[in-house]
Amino acid sequence: MINKRLFIVSNRLPVNITVEDETISVKPGSGGLVTALESYLDRHKGGDSAYSETFWVGVPGCTKSAWKKAETELETSTYSYLPVFVNKNTYDLYYNGFANSLIWPLFHYIPSFAEYNTDHYDNYLKTNMVFAETIVKHARPGDHVWIHDYHLMPLANLIREAVPGITIGFFLHIPFPSYELFRMIPKKWQSDLLKGMLGADLIGFHTIDYTQHFLQCVQMILGVENDMHMLRYKNRLIKADVFPVSIDFDKFHNAFDNERTKNTREELLRNFEGKKIIFSVDRLDYTKGVSNRLAGYEHFLNTNPEYHGKVVFIMVVVPSREYILKYAERKKMIDEMIGNINSKLGNIQWQPVIYQYTSVDFDEMVGMYTACDLALITPLRDGMNLVAKEFAASRKDKKGVLLLSEMAGAARELTSSVMINPNDISEIADKILLALEMPEREQQERMEAMQARIRQYDVNTWASDFLHQLELIKLRQDDYKVKFLDEMEKNELLRQYDVSPRRLILLDYDGTLVPYSLLPSKAKPGDALVEILQKLAADPSNHIYLISGRNSAVLEKWFGDVPINLIAEHGAKIKLSTGEWRTLVEVNDSWKPQVEKAMQQYVTKCANTFIEEKEFSIVWHYRNANPDEARLRAMELFSELNEYSRHFGLQVVRGNKIIEVKVTGADKGSIIKREIVTDDYEFILAAGDDLTDEDMFKVLSNIDHAYTIKIGSEASYAKFNLLTPHMMVALLEILSHLASMAGQQRHKDPVDY
Repeated sequence: MINKRLFIVSNRLPVNITVEDETISVKPGSGGLVTALESYLDRHKGGDSAYSETFWVGVPGCTKSAWKKAETELETSTYSYLPVFVNKNTYDLYYNGFANSLIWPLFHYIPSFAEYNTDHYDNYLKTNMVFAETIVKHARPGDHVWIHDYHLMPLANLIREAVPGITIGFFLHIPFPSYELFRMIPKKWQSDLLKGMLGADLIGFHTIDYTQHFLQCVQMILGVENDMHMLRYKNRLIKADVFPVSIDFDKFHNAFDNERTKNTREELLRNFEGKKIIFSVDRLDYTKGVSNRLAGYEHFLNTNPEYHGKVVFIMVVVPSREYILKYAERKKMIDEMIGNINSKLGNIQWQPVIYQYTSVDFDEMVGMYTACDLALITPLRDGMNLVAKEFAASRKDKKGVLLLSEMAGAARELTSSVMINPNDISEIADKILLALEMPEREQQERMEAMQARIRQYDVNTWASDFLHQLELIKLRQDDYKVKFLDEMEKNELLRQYDVSPRRLILLDYDGTLVPYSLLPSKAKPGDALVEILQKLAADPSNHIYLISGRNSAVLEKWFGDVPINLIAEHGAKIKLSTGEWRTLVEVNDSWKPQVEKAMQQYVTKCANTFIEEKEFSIVWHYRNANPDEARLRAMELFSELNEYSRHFGLQVVRGNKIIEVKVTGADKGSIIKREIVTDDYEFILAAGDDLTDEDMFKVLSNIDHAYTIKIGSEASYAKFNLLTPHMMVALLEILSHLASMAGQQRHKDPVDY
């Protein structure tokens, strides 16, 4: 067992403490997250992936003195409690204010409910700082911290600043909104929230949509791009990925046979004998679509009078946040709607809606799940919605139909449910009829498909998957870092070069061999550089490839007389030193006019930018523009071109002060794999400065005798960094001197490198 500790961080501790007449009552907390993590920790206790200690960090919901008394009654062997004590007024402004009066409604696509209050935000930050202070007192480098949900979005960065070597995961349990909604938040708050999340090493979401929305916001607001969900930020690699939270499948599936569950089910079936049962359960929340659900049910009854007296809707609403005005208003609306439906359509013998405003325990809940004919789950927007999974898992009899909002995260997985748009009242009514009349064979097929998914990716798989990916991203970070080529490593490079009979040298051009120029045409090579390349090429042991984003005409003009291999436009064309130019990608220019038109609009919008058209790509250059304006326009153009490129199989690449659209397959990693066989070389040197060179570095990363060099001070998949093109050329000059000695007896005496 390795000595690593885990800190689980959530808004509240998983324990309920009440004080009545100086008597302390302590009850274990419930809920999906508590169940998930307790189950995971129990299963992995004592194993190779076990943690030496686990702490749960959160607000206890009581005073310090009450907590001291309660500590003696706390019983858990799974984790220790680490309470965070926050001033009551500060907590109220953090929780009921910013978290639940701005983030919650906005992230659930109800912007009209969002409140933008500076005092709320200040206390939100203040509370996160108290969390950070509590954790930092106990944490040390090497520990793992797993932060949960929207209450604590700034926390990862606060911890990172205090303990740089710590491993942090963040999981968002609610939707992440589109950029158009997120940008409604004041700009400083936008930036703070995103930077806070980027303090984590791994950022998890329920669905691919939420992940993409987050990545777009990071790109548009912070200017940080991603490569297959990998972000490079402050010289760290950060991964954003999809981890759909789930439930303990066996717990719900096997509960079908529990005595109390059976009693509840049988009682319901007796009480409503001869009637179809529709069931729903939700917290009191305006995002759950309860009023639309009731309207859809009423419309169903109005359009299907033959079901009067033959169907009953059991609706359970669990109290929540009644002290927030919007929630109290929602409760009043629900009460009135149910009253109207029952009074207008019901009679003495039949009440269309049976309404409970209360909490329900586990066995009673599963009894209702397994008694009903239809579970009606219609949130207007929901991060996941575990009720949908609980219902499906509990149906050991393979009966019942799940009618599910397509706006719930669960809809991405439970594709065999009956999907509805929760805003379409007529569709809800139609699908209720469809579900109630669905043959049992079809019910069984749909239920088996949903259960297979939930069983395959249950809550333990979810937790294991996240924590395993957290380990993996730390390993990738070790490969992605700044490590300058010092004298010792440089001498070893020279020695390896000197003794190797076959060498491969892969060189980028702009930013690697010459500094960037305000105009690309001005960055032509000097005589000294050409001479160095001539000397290197004169050694038959050297096989040199100049791999550039430049077009073939420019490379031919500048290097046509040097006996090296030339690769143009990142891999679209190649010319071996002894041959002619040949094309390596499919030639199709039909996309160019539309891309050029889009870029031209940004040339008009942003002064001192220009377009460069190549044979296989088009580039928008913004090196000469105002930096702040250019960054904003670049993000806008990048987003616009990405949308367009999906239809044409194109790549949109952001380089050093450029945005380039090119044909797929023209990248340095692909060209090395396809055209340059690296197995025959005893020594490989590859140098580049740009994001486009990372593909090359990745391909070569597992070859021990490959020296990969990133030009600049940014972290990279390259093994080493050199600060400037001048330093790279100086290294090549030393190699060229060794190359010029190739025919001499230079191995007779020790060489001082």
